[in-house]
Amino acid sequence: MALQRSAFADKIIVDRTRAHRNTDVARTVRRMRDRLSQTGGNPDYDRELLKLHARAMINTSTAMPLLVMLIAAAGLFAGMGTQILFWALVMVAGYTGLALVARQADRTDVSEIDTPRVHRAFLLGHFASGIGWAYFAFIQCAECRVDQFPVIKAVILLLAIAATALIASALRGALVVTFALPVAVFTFASARFWMPSESIMVGLLIASLPFFSYVASHLNNSTVMLLSFRSEKDGLIAELETAKSMSDEARRRAEEANLAKSRFLATMSHELRTPLNAILGFSEVMATEVLGPIQNETYRDYANDIHGSGKHLLHLINEILDLSRIEAGRYQPNEEPVRLAGVVEDCCHLMEMKARNKDIRISHQFEQGLPRLFADERSLRQVTLNLLSNAVKFAPSGGEVRVRVGWTMGGGQYVSVKDNGPGIPEDEIPVVLAAFGQGSIAIKSAEQGTGLGLPIVQGLVALHGGEFQLRSKLREGTEAIAVFPASRVMEELPAVPARERFEPAVGRRLAS
Repeated sequence: MALQRSAFADKIIVDRTRAHRNTDVARTVRRMRDRLSQTGGNPDYDRELLKLHARAMINTSTAMPLLVMLIAAAGLFAGMGTQILFWALVMVAGYTGLALVARQADRTDVSEIDTPRVHRAFLLGHFASGIGWAYFAFIQCAECRVDQFPVIKAVILLLAIAATALIASALRGALVVTFALPVAVFTFASARFWMPSESIMVGLLIASLPFFSYVASHLNNSTVMLLSFRSEKDGLIAELETAKSMSDEARRRAEEANLAKSRFLATMSHELRTPLNAILGFSEVMATEVLGPIQNETYRDYANDIHGSGKHLLHLINEILDLSRIEAGRYQPNEEPVRLAGVVEDCCHLMEMKARNKDIRISHQFEQGLPRLFADERSLRQVTLNLLSNAVKFAPSGGEVRVRVGWTMGGGQYVSVKDNGPGIPEDEIPVVLAAFGQGSIAIKSAEQGTGLGLPIVQGLVALHGGEFQLRSKLREGTEAIAVFPASRVMEELPAVPARERFEPAVGRRLAS
């Protein structure tokens, strides 16, 4: 039973049975990083290029057969007879086979494509269509009623080369495999006559093949670059997913840990306070000798020490519970009309004895006629006492603590407590405002405290919709300001005097 309870308690903090997403996401990131470093010769990129080539062939599967049919129709009109029909059938069959290979490759998942086999199938399909173009280059038509028939054939071959360079750019070598044989056949067929016009067209065809191969190569490089950019985008998305996953995991653990802490404090508050109250009561009875005198002076001192330590421990427990309730949003303020100046004045009287023991003078300046605030009086007292306690703690012997209450320029009210102590370095201010945070000067001080006073003040002021500011300079002192908004002021504001007012939003200093 105890083992089951321990496992349940541990699950409240971190559910160790839950699958960890970060492993899968990290694996995705590594895969994307590998893709970023790939070049055109990498198998993954080759599969992507084959996929792109297959889609290009499918999208243009009707363009080249349509061109072939138009050429065949023109040949029939010119009187070429059945040989042009035979050529058209050969070409349509070749492009149909190429389209079938492309459709099969397009239906296959990119990770399952057999790169060498599909590459060979595409090259064979292009070579088959090249045989048809070679037959076209070999066709002669002495009976045709067309002048310069070889020139027309050369122009058609140039158009086919250009179209293929654009369509098949994703597959390296496709252009050469398709048209190397037709250009050679046209050159051989023209060599028998070698007319000037035919010689020019032969030269154009021979020069067009490397030129359009160069163009296709650049298009291929652009495609590879686009794939690289897409891989980079996928990698960035994976990194964002990793960061989000880690953030969600950290937030979940923090929320569960905070919930476990709140449950623990709520459960232990009664168990801690009950025996502590007994310790305080009995130690006070012993220290004050209610039941009779204590003959041994040492025992009396021990009873006083027990009582003092118990009060300190009770104060610490109360601060921890207050901070826990504030952080958990369970602090229930009892809001009522309160005069801020009256609360601050009472707190100054409570701190007079402690300040007098350190030879510190508490001076206060309250503006007259301040209307009431709709606030929790206990919270206001706790805020003021914590600020006064810190000021008296760090003010030097013979120093002064100045307390002010007045209007803000925004129509709210503020309480300011300023001391002339050693001050706080600017980079340590966020530290002292964090729970259990202490600056270097506080750590070296004999009265270290718990580091909960200022976080509690900050939380209580925020609970009232206000703002807490801490200003400090080394060897000049520290000023703590709690500002309550105008929405908390219950009565209509009087006319603002011409003298300088405190403005927290722009950081205006209080008038000295």
